[in-house]
This record gives sequence, structure tokens and C-alpha cells, in this order.
Amino acid sequence: MQLDNEEIRRYSRHLILPEVGLAGQKKICSTSVLCIGAGGLGSPIAMYLAAAGIGKLGLVDFDTVDFSNLQRQIIHGTPDVGRPKLESARDTIRRINPNVEVALHPVRLTSENALEILAPYDIVVDGTDNFPTRYLTNDACVLLKKPNVYGSIFRFEGQASVFAPHLNGPCYRCLYPEPPPPGMVPSCAEGGVLGVLPGIIGCIQATEILKLALGKGSSLIGRLLTLNALEMKFRELRLRHDPQCPLCGEKPSITGLMDYQSFCGIPDTTAQPAANPDEVSVQEMKQALDDPKLGIKVIDVREPDEHQIAHIQGVMLIPLSVLPQRFTELDANQHIYIHCKSGVRSLKALQFLREQGYKYLKSVRGGINAWADEVDHSVPKY
Repeated sequence: MQLDNEEIRRYSRHLILPEVGLAGQKKICSTSVLCIGAGGLGSPIAMYLAAAGIGKLGLVDFDTVDFSNLQRQIIHGTPDVGRPKLESARDTIRRINPNVEVALHPVRLTSENALEILAPYDIVVDGTDNFPTRYLTNDACVLLKKPNVYGSIFRFEGQASVFAPHLNGPCYRCLYPEPPPPGMVPSCAEGGVLGVLPGIIGCIQATEILKLALGKGSSLIGRLLTLNALEMKFRELRLRHDPQCPLCGEKPSITGLMDYQSFCGIPDTTAQPAANPDEVSVQEMKQALDDPKLGIKVIDVREPDEHQIAHIQGVMLIPLSVLPQRFTELDANQHIYIHCKSGVRSLKALQFLREQGYKYLKSVRGGINAWADEVDHSVPKY
């Protein structure tokens, strides 16, 4: 391929790098990358790859832009709220560099479509935020012999690596053979994330992609780079290929894709629509608060900082983090409704109290966010 005069001007700061030059820029412009996720990590990855002149950029996402995304997902703006993320991302990429071919995949990545979607691309970059898709991406990359440029973020911490057994490195399963128990690792929606953190980790991922395209430098294959942004400390851990890995080991037992929701212990809610017997609705919580004669105690197990953002009058705050020290403040013979932000931590609290002998427990489905949607619109959502 040849670069025209406009492209030479656009990429001139690359062209004068001895490690890139004209030949290297042609390699970048001939490389195709699939970015799974157009959110916190996908935003800086897609924007910097587009600016660098990557030839083809595929994006996989099925979500729409929400106000809560704007604090970190910089590929989207305020006018994009409510739009499909892929449409917003495509428009931003075109403004950055109209020479980049953008391919949109507005679907959830599944075992049925992953191999077909990943196959045409040279490099895959993981910008996901959940374990089923992370394991699916890893397994599909190993089966297709594609480099998997990995990144993850949580609160003030992030990590990045490149998983590529076909390039003599480990895969994600070599590092994490099994997923954590469901709910053990809170999502960003539950635990929060510093807005700039995905920018840092995403830029590291984009750097690794360009190095792979150029065939230059020392990649993160065989290394895990971790960042504690609060302390601004980077650490590097050496990773080794596990010969016993069920996917890329000497005698692999995994030879195809699987049901990753089941593998990660996440129930299929579409197949099991029945209500959880341990849950009540926010309307039932309102009835308990409005009628003290019912004898139902309502407690909030969110953290104090969250309580300051939004709370419900008449509800006792006992954060989940201190519940093991404070549960004796509750009457074991009283009916107790437990709420949190969305219903995840309240179920954890319910399980803990049940183990302590409390019998009359219910978790409030949807938490305070459902309360804001269905009962009191003056309560802010966060």
C-alpha cells in the first residue's frame, strides 16, 4: 500500500521515528483490530488506534450510552446519552480519522458467534467488564491463534497483559484457571472506578497493539503489569505458560467454546424468570416503611459515602463491610428487609445473617435504584 500526501502529513510524527518509519506506518495501516467493548477501556483504545491509523477497527457492543458512562467513557458525549454506543463510537472515530475502516458488531459476544466475529481480525483487545465475556474472549483467541491484549480496571487499580500461547506466552486461564465466585468481585457499578484509570490502562493496551503491529519492542507477553493509581505505583509480575492449562497446556481438555455464564456460576435469568423467594419489591419495602405495625425492620447495607449521595428516610444504615461486627444490633426474631444499590450486596448480607441464625429475611430487589425509578423520583440514581 502507499500513503498519500494527506496521510504522510497526518502520520508524520510516526514516520520520523526510526522504529516506525514509512514501512512501519504501512504495517499499522494494514492491521485489523477487534475491540470488544466500547466503554471505559474501549474508548481510549479505539480513539488512539484510530489516530494512529490502524487499518480496520471492529467494535463489539450492544449497550446504549448512559449518564453514568460519561465520567470515563470519553468516546461518548452528553448528546449521545440514549444512543447505541457503537453509533456514538463510530462517529467519534470518523471525526478523528476518516481513513480508518470501522466495522460495527452490535451484538452480545457469545459462544455461537465469537469465532466468526474474531476470525477476520489480526489482533483482539479485551475491553470487557465481566468474567463470562473475558473467558470467552480468551478461549476464542487461543483457538484462533490471535493475540489477546488484556486489560481490567477496578476502583483505583488496573492491570494489563498480552495473552498469546501461539507466541510462546500464557493465556488468561494460565493466570486465572477458575473465575471467582459470583458476586465476589463487585462491578464498577457497585464498587466504583476512578474516571481516568481506564484511560491509563486503555492506552497501555493500545500501545501493545501498535507494538504487535510493528513487530517492535518488548511486549507484555509473559508479563502482567499492575497499577495502583492511588499510590501511583506500577508492578510487574512474570507469567508462565501452565503446561497443565486445560486450554493451552500439553493435554488440553477444552477444545471448543462452552457456556460461559454457567462456567462463571451466573444463572440464566432469561431461562429462569421466576422471582427469587428471598426477594421483595420496592413497593413492599415502601409498605413496610409506611406501616410500622407490620413490624418489619428495613436496613441499608451500602457504604456511608453512598448513603450521603442518596438515602431513604427511616432506614437504618449498617454497611455490609461492618455487618459481621454489628449484626447483633438486629433482633433475630424480627422480619428484616435489606436493601443496597441494586440488590447484589443485600443478597450477600441476607446470606451472612442467615448463617448467624436469622430466619425472617428478605432482600429488596433492585435496591435504591429501583426505589428511585418506581417509588420516589426525587432520590438520585448513581
